[in-house]
Amino acid sequence: MAFPRRKTLTHWLPLLALAAACSVGSAQAQDAYPSKPVRVIVPYPAGGGTDIIARLIGTQLSQRLGQAVVVENKPGASGMLGNDTVAKAPGDGYTVLMGITAVVQIPALYKKVPYKLSDLVPVSQIAKSADLLMVPRSSGVTTLQQFVEKAKAAPGSLNYGSYGNATSSHMNGERFKQQAGIDITHIPYQGSGPEVAALLGGQLTLAFVDATAAYPYIKSDKVNILAITGAQRHPALPQVPTMTEAGYPGLEANGWFGMFAPASTPKTIVDRLGAEVAAIVKSPELNKRLTDMGLIAVGSLPEDFKAQVDKDAAHWKSVAESARISMD
Repeated sequence: MAFPRRKTLTHWLPLLALAAACSVGSAQAQDAYPSKPVRVIVPYPAGGGTDIIARLIGTQLSQRLGQAVVVENKPGASGMLGNDTVAKAPGDGYTVLMGITAVVQIPALYKKVPYKLSDLVPVSQIAKSADLLMVPRSSGVTTLQQFVEKAKAAPGSLNYGSYGNATSSHMNGERFKQQAGIDITHIPYQGSGPEVAALLGGQLTLAFVDATAAYPYIKSDKVNILAITGAQRHPALPQVPTMTEAGYPGLEANGWFGMFAPASTPKTIVDRLGAEVAAIVKSPELNKRLTDMGLIAVGSLPEDFKAQVDKDAAHWKSVAESARISMD
């Protein structure tokens, strides 16, 4: 009876050895990550804030990983082209996305999106932004409540500017109108630059301006800053209340910049990338660069960023539905 058992064992030994070799080989392959250059896809043109941050992160990430990190701009379709590139890329850690809040807003704004949010896995939230509510100083308005009273006294006569249709500023503006019960006209611009120029030129009575674009004007004698969206006051503007503190809740969601990978990427690689990016963001050098851009540095790990992504996706969907904002 021993002979057949010995024969069976002999039969299986090569297969067991092969399985063990494959297991060791797989572990060694993951341990060896990265063994080639890493691509960072930016779904917007070169020179913008997302591109600048991607290159800042990429330079230091290359040093930490010991491999080249190549930033590749893939603008188009409001960011969907670049997002889709990463969503459909192999989950091997060699293609990642430098995304912004639009990643979670797009599914709520468009009926046809070539990928699902679940096709991307959060790696690290790099920095937070917010919108500043600004008015011309010549208006004499110094508090948000004063603006609301002025708007209620003359329905339809005032306006507010945003840096584009279906952007965070547009959705924040519509949520503010709902919360305050006022009738003001939305005027979208192609970016924060033209929007700020219109505000300074007196064409706007109120503007929701991204903090990074507004940063050069925060001490200007031509504007008053009434409030800020997001969950906390801005470090550079400690005297400016949040919208909630000013009496208008529902605008606590921050804008952000964050890194994503294809959902099929092994957790070990996602965790490695998340830890490296978090360490980079928390370094004095990059922290200062982000602060100088008007941003609030974060540097979160994958689990924390995922919780934020899930929360924000639900928030922006609610805003888009209640304000009937759609790009279709």
